[in-house]
Amino acid sequence: MNILFIGDIVGKVGRKALKENLSFVKNKYQIDFVIANGENISNGRGMNENHYNFLLDEGVDCITLGNHYNDREELANYIDFAPEIVRPLNIKDEFPGEGSKIYDCNGIKIRVTNLLGVAYMKEESLDPYLSIKPIIENDDSDIHIIDFHAEATGEKKAFAYALKNSVSAVLGTHTHVQTRDAQILNTGILYISDVGMCGSYNSVLGDEIDSVVERIIYHNENARFKLLEDDDRLFNAVVLRFDDYTFKPLGIESLYIIKKKGE
Repeated sequence: MNILFIGDIVGKVGRKALKENLSFVKNKYQIDFVIANGENISNGRGMNENHYNFLLDEGVDCITLGNHYNDREELANYIDFAPEIVRPLNIKDEFPGEGSKIYDCNGIKIRVTNLLGVAYMKEESLDPYLSIKPIIENDDSDIHIIDFHAEATGEKKAFAYALKNSVSAVLGTHTHVQTRDAQILNTGILYISDVGMCGSYNSVLGDEIDSVVERIIYHNENARFKLLEDDDRLFNAVVLRFDDYTFKPLGIESLYIIKKKGE
C-alpha cells in the first residue's frame, strides 16, 4: 500500500504544479490513495468550491485543511456534501464537517485526521493531544494518518512521540518549507516535520518576495502579501509505504520536484 501526501497547495502556481506532476508521481510510485492539503489553494487563503472540484478531477482522494479553513465562507455551505474534505478536528468554534474520517481503499480502511497545533499559532484551538485520544481509543482503521498543521517543529515531533505507535503517520504542514527529517521514528510512526508546499519556487512561502520583505523586514503595515501568476514551480510531497497485509509502516520518501517557468 502506497499513499501520497501532498504539501500545502498555494494559489495558481501551486495548482499548476499539482496538475503537471500528480499523474506522473502516481504512476511512478504506484500510489493507491492520494491526500492533499488544500487550505491555501484559493489565492493563498482557504478553498472555494471550484478548487475543491479541481482537486477531485485531478485524482485527489482526500483533502485536509488548516488554520485558513474558514477564510472562504462558502466552505461552510458545501463541506457537509464533500466527503473528501477533513477540516481541523480541534477547532474551538462550531463548524460543519468532520475532523477525522475513514476512507475505504480497496477494502483497506484509511483514517485521515487533521489537527491544528497551538505553539506560536494565532488561532486558539483545543489541545490536539486530548482531542485525538478518544478517536485513537475507538479506532478500527488499518492505517491512520495525521496532518498536524502547526508552526513549531518541536511541537510536531513531541506530539508524534507522545502517540507512541498508536497511529501510522504524523505529517507536519503549514510552514511551506520541506524539512529534511522524513523518517520512521523508533516508535514505528512515519514522520516529517513539514511536507512543504506546491507553489512558486522563487518566493517566500509561496508569496511574491518583495511583498513579504516589505511587510516583514521593513515593517510596512500597509504592504500586503501577493501571489505570483507564473513562476518556476515547486511540488512537495511524501510517499508513505505500508505492508499490504499487516499495514505496518515500511518507509517514507520525500519528493522535491522543480519545473522551470515556461516548461
